[in-house]
Amino acid sequence: MNKNLTWKWAVIAATLLLFLFGIFGIPKDWTGKGLLASITDRIHLGLDLRGGTHLILQVQVNDAVNVDSDNAIARLREDLRTKKINYADMTKPDPVNHAELIVVKGVTPDQSSDFKTIVSDRLPDYDVTSGAENSFNVAMKATNLSELKKRAVEQAIETIRNRIDQLGVSEPVIQEHSLGSYQILVQLPGVDDPARVKEIIQSTAMLEIKQSRGGPYSSEQQALQENGGVLPPDSVLMPAKAGMRGDREAGEQWYIISRAAAVSGRDLRTAEPSRDENGQPAVRFILTGDGGRKFYSFTSAHVGDYLAVVLDNKVQEVAVIKEAIRDTGIINGRFTEQQVTDLAMTLRSGALPAGIKYLEERTVGPSLGADSIKSGVRAAVAGMLAVLIFMLVYYRWAGVNADVALILNLIILLGFMGFFGAVLTLPGIAGVILTVGMGVDSNVLIFERIREELRNGKTPPSAVEQGFSHAWVTIVDTHVTTIVSAAILFIFGTGPVKGFATTLVFGLAANLFTAVFVSRVIFDWILGRKQRGEALSI
Repeated sequence: MNKNLTWKWAVIAATLLLFLFGIFGIPKDWTGKGLLASITDRIHLGLDLRGGTHLILQVQVNDAVNVDSDNAIARLREDLRTKKINYADMTKPDPVNHAELIVVKGVTPDQSSDFKTIVSDRLPDYDVTSGAENSFNVAMKATNLSELKKRAVEQAIETIRNRIDQLGVSEPVIQEHSLGSYQILVQLPGVDDPARVKEIIQSTAMLEIKQSRGGPYSSEQQALQENGGVLPPDSVLMPAKAGMRGDREAGEQWYIISRAAAVSGRDLRTAEPSRDENGQPAVRFILTGDGGRKFYSFTSAHVGDYLAVVLDNKVQEVAVIKEAIRDTGIINGRFTEQQVTDLAMTLRSGALPAGIKYLEERTVGPSLGADSIKSGVRAAVAGMLAVLIFMLVYYRWAGVNADVALILNLIILLGFMGFFGAVLTLPGIAGVILTVGMGVDSNVLIFERIREELRNGKTPPSAVEQGFSHAWVTIVDTHVTTIVSAAILFIFGTGPVKGFATTLVFGLAANLFTAVFVSRVIFDWILGRKQRGEALSI
């Protein structure tokens, strides 16, 4: 047996110090409150312990389909006009339930072949089939429709995550909700203003700069009357933001706006809070290189015309184009400082591809979290003490070995969580308690094997050697299978389940080190201090 245990004790001491640092870091205050604050700074508490907001959102994926089909209609109209193919009407008969379907009526039979060729070349994601009375049905392919909806959910998750990250929420959970179609689960621990967060999440913040072709009008009817009952081609009526001109008593206002945008939020490089020429809060935006070139080309061709800044399908500002503008602009209005900050943030984080509907909202108060922490910690401490006492009574002095290994196991587990910034949830506390049980199980396997070898007449050193070597395979087998199960829970589970799996995996990894390596070093140290033939207390 190797009597030189110096390097092994050094490894154990270094491990202990390393993971104590993982738990506490370098405390600014060495009092009890200071140490507790250091722990909570490094080991984050989940929603069920810290309190916060739990939301389930429904992505209105048909909005994304409508945007795609609207763009398809615009491209198709332009190409038909270029190719001089006549048609009577182009509409979406059911934009609510079947936004992917476009019906084109009045194409003459001699031009039908050219029409199909244009659709095939310019709209590769769409199929065209013949309808009744010289009409054609242009519908998005099923695979492309499914991919578009899935992509809308993924983009919504990424956009919401960007916005929440800029709010500084610690350890948020933002992921697809597996219990419903096109749903997103959002959990925000420690949120103190859920109303503001909900508003920021739901805002589409889609910036568009379009040509203003008429207005303001006091109503939709007035706009139609002054234009002969028909809007100009490729134009839409759009409401203005309340009090856009600084007069909140003016009532609603409407503008005729071009359907196509000169530039949009996709051409945005950044946005930041600023001031307008009157010193009022405003948002300054900067376009990308391509966006700047498009904007310069558009404004150069429309000097003297009016430009409308559209945000979330409402006109925010209308101004005359006095000269060509390249890549910088100002969005002003009756904004507060907070509104300017939030608007700049949502513009930077990108536009949601579709609207959001709230299906479920729950608020967990911090008092409930505090009660959960107290109950969970009380259960963990009680269970730990019961196990420590049992090991001492049943295995005598060898029980001290097991108790030291269990305490070090707990330190390593919490240190792991501190280093990796893991989130501790109520199920995570249950995982800690289960880890203690697994640690005891490993010690029992080893100790019972040592007892069996001693009963068979082996000397204490030989019994310890045989006990560890024979129990090793069983310990590794049980730990690996449990780690695999916990990994599956982590991959497919939601927040609380992931918290349980995380603590269980960390704890099992620590247990392999403490139950086998640390316990063996302690046994070797004890045996090295005994006289030859002296009995082992186990």
